[in-house]
Amino acid sequence: MLTTTDPFSIFLTLVISLAVLAFSITIHEASHAWTANRLGDPTAAHQGRISLNPLDHIDPLGTVILPLILIITGLPAFGWAKPTPFNPWNLSNPKRDAALISLAGPLSNLVLAVAFALIFRLTGFGLFAAVVQLNLVLAMFNPIPIHPLDGFKVVGGLLPRSTYLQWMELERIGPFFLLFFFFFGGRYLSIIVTPLLTIFLGS
Repeated sequence: MLTTTDPFSIFLTLVISLAVLAFSITIHEASHAWTANRLGDPTAAHQGRISLNPLDHIDPLGTVILPLILIITGLPAFGWAKPTPFNPWNLSNPKRDAALISLAGPLSNLVLAVAFALIFRLTGFGLFAAVVQLNLVLAMFNPIPIHPLDGFKVVGGLLPRSTYLQWMELERIGPFFLLFFFFFGGRYLSIIVTPLLTIFLGS
């Protein structure tokens, strides 16, 4: 839980944590939309999703309510934005391009982690370390090959067509696998992220 009882400190912690999360997932979703548009599908672009305005991407539950609960209970801020839509019929190679669109989100978080790690090393400002940590978590979590995470379509794009059709049938039960991962596999994510933080932040 939050260790301070000072109302201003609590408010400031909540605001900064939510701002870092909103910034990170905004870049993530805008990267999906930008990549889809570049590959020939303007669906997300027409909905205003190639945008750096967090209001265009916010999901009330995933961007506000859940992160607030996590922060108040002393857990790291985490959440999601509105899914970025795309129409595979507008893509020249739907299987491959869907994988590229999905991969763009986690890659954007990895780029952010590298950029803010450099800034942190120059300034030593703790807020930048928080940005690095969150983006590393997003970069490592989203490629997990479970629907509806980005990694599910990335793996699908690498499979031959016969296997791809069988893989996509798992989409229906993906949320159950994801729930199982949250309960029993979350600690393995920290096993990956913790040494990366040491490398990125030099501590």
